[in-house]
Amino acid sequence: MTVTEEGLIQIHTENIFPIIKKAVYSDHEIFLRELVSNSVDAISKRRMASIAGDCQEGEEGLIKITINREKKQLTISDNGIGMTSDEVKKYINQVAFSSAEEFLERYKQDTEEIIGHFGLGFYSSFMVASNVQLISKSAKSNTEAVKWSCDGSPNFSLEEVEKDTIGTDVILQLMEDELEYIEPSRIKNLIKKYCDFMPVEVQLEGESINKRNPEWRRSPKE
Repeated sequence: MTVTEEGLIQIHTENIFPIIKKAVYSDHEIFLRELVSNSVDAISKRRMASIAGDCQEGEEGLIKITINREKKQLTISDNGIGMTSDEVKKYINQVAFSSAEEFLERYKQDTEEIIGHFGLGFYSSFMVASNVQLISKSAKSNTEAVKWSCDGSPNFSLEEVEKDTIGTDVILQLMEDELEYIEPSRIKNLIKKYCDFMPVEVQLEGESINKRNPEWRRSPKE
């Protein structure tokens, strides 16, 4: 059999969001699991990179979830490694490109430390949000904070901004039919459902929610 032509299959970016919303993620609530997993990864990466002397050492890892009822916004913040402008372009704008494998290859650490893939999982945000902003400041020295914004179309904006703390904030402008996710009780239940045994503290409005101590790791006496 003669091969007459070879090439690459093209993925049209304008079709990616319907695929994410209808096929890849049918259960909207898992967006929170994906974003929290990304934050856990970022915190693990900062710890690992700081040990190698590649970035500033941070305080104990912490993920904060805050609700703004007036603006109908949900924000997931972490004090992880953060991203530079070039890293945002690489890991966010290239849909489904994961930083986890590249990072592990560089630092040769236990793969259990890195549990998520920032590429496609991040885009689960658009199942519940009409607009997503990502504000990030890298733990690397002499870097500027950046803000990435997208309304669910292939178009995005990227600009330098001021940010006092290292880490990443993901701000979701919730759709009108997804306002259940500004209810504290709903978010608290989702944290318990998906994040109870994650190794990083998850706070909702300043209250620590997840256990971080699985039953199977406790002594029989307890």
